[in-house]
Amino acid sequence: MPDSILSASSDIGPHGQGGDHGASEADVLWFLPTHGDGRYLGSQIGARHVTLTYLSQIARAADELGYFGMLLPTGKSCEDSWVVASSMIPLTSRVRFLVAVRPGLSEPSMTARMAATFDRLSGGRLLVNVVTGGDPAELAGDGVFLDHAERYAATDEYLAVWRRLMQGETVDYEGRHLRSAGGKLLYPPVQHPYPPLYFGGSSEAGQQVAAEHVDVYLTWGEPPAAVAEKIASMRALAAAKGRTLSFGIRLHVIVRETSEAAWAAASDLIRHVSDADIAKAQAAFSKFDSVGQQRMASLHKGGRDGLEVSPNLWAGVGLVRGGAGTALVGDPDEVAARMKEYMAIGIDRFILSGYPHLEECYRFAELVFPKLPLRATTGNGYGPARNAGPFGEMIANVGAPTHNGKA
Repeated sequence: MPDSILSASSDIGPHGQGGDHGASEADVLWFLPTHGDGRYLGSQIGARHVTLTYLSQIARAADELGYFGMLLPTGKSCEDSWVVASSMIPLTSRVRFLVAVRPGLSEPSMTARMAATFDRLSGGRLLVNVVTGGDPAELAGDGVFLDHAERYAATDEYLAVWRRLMQGETVDYEGRHLRSAGGKLLYPPVQHPYPPLYFGGSSEAGQQVAAEHVDVYLTWGEPPAAVAEKIASMRALAAAKGRTLSFGIRLHVIVRETSEAAWAAASDLIRHVSDADIAKAQAAFSKFDSVGQQRMASLHKGGRDGLEVSPNLWAGVGLVRGGAGTALVGDPDEVAARMKEYMAIGIDRFILSGYPHLEECYRFAELVFPKLPLRATTGNGYGPARNAGPFGEMIANVGAPTHNGKA
């Protein structure tokens, strides 16, 4: 197994930061669509089944192409993220898996054992996504009846216990939401002190939890100025606790060889979405108490007009999809330029997705990877692919192509 995997604990904390807290290099992660995939949003036309075969195609592609990791979604509309991620371990060799723990749905001792086991079996390829949840109806169905503030208070206690267990401590703890008497993790993870904790929370309560506990603070794809404000706030909160953070952003991508083709693809993605679909989705999202979801909704305001909310940042996905609702749309140079703008304000990892996820996984890596300053932990190390055989790719069967895409 590559040394870069076995030393994955180096993922904790800020990396590649340039002057004024900008990131000089970045990692790129992809997405495993365990809630379904297809050519269009809000339609069964061109839809794809969530099968082990299809998910493994995407995971293998991300692994081969050199993506740093893969995010697995969580919630009642998804297949279980831990079961799916575990099934991908023997099918891949280097890609990491960003898997959710849900405070309130399980005890920290159980997920500590799960995390340590996964980390050992994968050779240090686990990243942990802490998801407090923002849909009261879904949470109630899972037996969680805490309000917004109490959920984050419970998350704070959960992570306090979880981090101590993962570091080998014997934990005696009594809080408002959790108790532990002599808790102990007997078999440690590969990564030290534990697999990195990723977390996204836009509310004041969420940001306080992040400043206290996590390694990577995540935001959904808001315009750069709004993201810069969040990062500045989080840096100050973390510094007050003597800590530093890395920063990641969750975005969709629609990249094509020309800008015109990319914007046509964006329009095509929602061609089957009706006004009734939008109204139904927005009514459901309005019941969430997630500040992040409210910020997403404020970008598109539930309508089709003015969806380019910042240069090359399109809010059309959020019309019918909860959570991350914006996409970077454009040709390779435009998309890379927008990503570099986020890097300049401190983003050092991008968690991306695109429809369908298999094709867009290839398209993004082939078109945009070469235009980004990437860490050694992203990229397959092969260099640019060349059409050089065995048969049919050579020009007239006598020579390799010479055109490299440059004028």
